[in-house]
Amino acid sequence: MARMSAFRGDLAILIERGGIVMLPLLVLSIISLTLILERTWFWVTIHRPRRRQGLERLNKARRAGDRSRATKLLAADRSPYGLVARRLLEQGVAEAVAIEAVQTQRPKLDRFMVSLSTIITAAPLLGILGTVLGIIQSFNLLGEQQTLTDPRAVSVGIAEALLTTAMGLAIALFTLFPYMMFRAQVERALGRVESIIAAAQQGDAAPAGHERRAGVGAGAQVSSAAEPTMRPAASQRSSASSGPG
Repeated sequence: MARMSAFRGDLAILIERGGIVMLPLLVLSIISLTLILERTWFWVTIHRPRRRQGLERLNKARRAGDRSRATKLLAADRSPYGLVARRLLEQGVAEAVAIEAVQTQRPKLDRFMVSLSTIITAAPLLGILGTVLGIIQSFNLLGEQQTLTDPRAVSVGIAEALLTTAMGLAIALFTLFPYMMFRAQVERALGRVESIIAAAQQGDAAPAGHERRAGVGAGAQVSSAAEPTMRPAASQRSSASSGPG
């Protein structure tokens, strides 16, 4: 209880020194922290080592054309990777299906990225706004007094005004580094989705190519088997034509 009251007192002093702009800055800091924690949990969950091993087994099964094993591996997978692979398994590997599957899962990967980017841009601007307002108040103080009795009043006002700039820059930096890591995770996830699509297309194309090769081989065998039966018929016709002469 004592700690909570002390925190409230420090918060009130911070707002009093920084001015009204400190309120939106504090709100932005809370939102930023919440979004960073949510995105961190999301990426840790889908990029754990066991998930990577499962994707490797899935791609291996799809390249081999083993649809039953791929279905078993996807039975309990609710990640974006599993949902894309299941869509390709159920609806085929056509380009339109692959694009639709990726676009369906893309919002999960890019979630809150625009919000974090907005915080990175808006926090320093709010800090500068607070500084400008504080400097304006300091100059108003100078204009109201014909003789400045205490110069420290102006310097203290300017120092308090710069507090909002420091706060805005701190929030932006605090958000920037996780934001860049999340961007890297999005690119990594899209690369894995492309590998899932490529493995599925390779596995579905292999049986068709095998059937075509088998058909060509069977046709060659049929033609080679029919050729000996055609040769005696041709020799009989030639002997028949030369006999009466």
